[in-house]
Amino acid sequence: MLFKKILVYVDNSESAVEAAMYSILLAKENKTKLDVLYVVDTKSVSDLYKAHIFVDIEKVDYERDLEHDADKYIRHIKRMALKKQVEVNTHIVNGNAPVEVNKYIKDNAIDLLVLPKVSNIRSRREELTSDLDRILRTSKVPVLIVRADEEIWDKFDEDR
Repeated sequence: MLFKKILVYVDNSESAVEAAMYSILLAKENKTKLDVLYVVDTKSVSDLYKAHIFVDIEKVDYERDLEHDADKYIRHIKRMALKKQVEVNTHIVNGNAPVEVNKYIKDNAIDLLVLPKVSNIRSRREELTSDLDRILRTSKVPVLIVRADEEIWDKFDEDR
């Protein structure tokens, strides 16, 4: 099956970079562009602020740090895609990841969503609040989960 519109959701994790690497190879094989979405979790920051855990300046500084991290990851993925001659559209948005990912899928006619591996869930509460888990369960398109594996790095390095 050929995919016409592939979206990879990334966060600030190594497994997200591996998912991006796999997505780049998949986009190259399918001769299609790749969309990359990073959601800066401003909802959680706002919740912490409302609970008086952050004061104004801390909220602003923390959001700035999150946006800086997002930009760093997106630039890294762009460079990897360029090396593989894959056209990539990158987007950084603020909000709640499950909501923003599903909105992006709908607005851009995505037909495959690629996610990094879901980390080990240690409690029922974590399972219910995990962004990746909620994205996986609410997606209206097929989802490919990329598990961390040395083979991804090897394949990415050998594929020219």
